[in-house]
Amino acid sequence: MRNIIVVSVVIGLAVAAYFWSSSEKGAQMEAAGAAMVDVLVPELEGLAREGRGAYETFCAACHGINAAGQLGVAPPLIHKIYEPSHHGDMAFVLAARRGVQSHHWPFGDMPPVADISDEELGQIITYVRTVQRANGIN
Repeated sequence: MRNIIVVSVVIGLAVAAYFWSSSEKGAQMEAAGAAMVDVLVPELEGLAREGRGAYETFCAACHGINAAGQLGVAPPLIHKIYEPSHHGDMAFVLAARRGVQSHHWPFGDMPPVADISDEELGQIITYVRTVQRANGIN
């Protein structure tokens, strides 16, 4: 009788662990692609406004709307890690041109961005820096 109780408890725990694990995986899958940070977007003018369009064309598919990142996809650019004193403008240029090896985030390496011009890169950097400042990243 005691063995039956022990086996029943073990089976019950195994079933509970399976369903708990499945629900955790489901929640993670649902969250994949979700914005990683809340971003305040200021009114954009001139080069920053043009940069938003270029950003949406070349960057948003991975780095998310308004550079908020996407869970399981790519990091937010509106983040202290990317403040100008740590990742200067040239870091963005080199990442777009050459790609970059993953070093701050667990998303894997970033490939080079195909067919992006120097002008578009400048616009994107202006956009990202403008939104960063509006979010307290200087």
